Amino acid sequence: MNEVKFQARYRKSKSGFRIAFNMFDTDGNQIVDKKEFLVLESVFSKKEDAPNNEDPLSKSVEPVQDTTLLVHFFGSKGRDVLKYEDFHSFMENLQSEVIELEFLEFSRGLATISEEDFARILLRYTMLDSSNIEECIKRVRSRTPSEKGVSFEEFRKFCQFLNTLDDFSIAMKMYTYADQAVSKEDFQRAVFVCTGSNLSPHLVDTVFNIFDADGDGHLSYMEFISIMKDRLHRGSRSHLMHTQDKWTAFKYCIKNEMRTYH
Repeated sequence: MNEVKFQARYRKSKSGFRIAFNMFDTDGNQIVDKKEFLVLESVFSKKEDAPNNEDPLSKSVEPVQDTTLLVHFFGSKGRDVLKYEDFHSFMENLQSEVIELEFLEFSRGLATISEEDFARILLRYTMLDSSNIEECIKRVRSRTPSEKGVSFEEFRKFCQFLNTLDDFSIAMKMYTYADQAVSKEDFQRAVFVCTGSNLSPHLVDTVFNIFDADGDGHLSYMEFISIMKDRLHRGSRSHLMHTQDKWTAFKYCIKNEMRTYH
């Protein structure tokens, strides 16, 4: 297996920010003005309402009241322009804020969340029904005799890893034969070549405690990927459904788009 290629794919996944920026930059001049930004925002907000044979880009842009986001990007008079470096920094900060908010929801001001709460976060937006989720949580409880907790840094790294599931799937197919279950060592190695960093042994143990039903130290990576992709999709949609702020919804929509460019 050529690990250099996977490191290159990891760096390439960062190009999702560039792709999104180029979507805004309709005239290709490497800067985005307020009008270009509002055109694409209107596409996101109206795309589902447009008939199948209608181009969303053909719709006119309705005047909108300036928001904190618009002022941040384009200034109080709307004459500033957005450069890629600023957009990239904004998107990375946005993703970090979303991860931090999810962690703080369960940490209750502490430096760590429990292994059970980590499992709850991981499984709450998935296809699993409540009985299956509770079974996973009980498994974590029984296999964690003394709570060590999961730090924010561990949680952040795992969330970043989830954004590389397509690469992880390819790596797993190279490591295994006939879709066999994978060991902790193979799982950790695949994470490293996809992200460039390691998960802590304790976090890997916790993940296996969640998904390794028979306790043999192996898990079905295909089932793991399927459940985690479902979480990414449903989690982003849930955020959109529970917010009334148009621009907040838009930011979450863009964030979700970033997850698909790998």
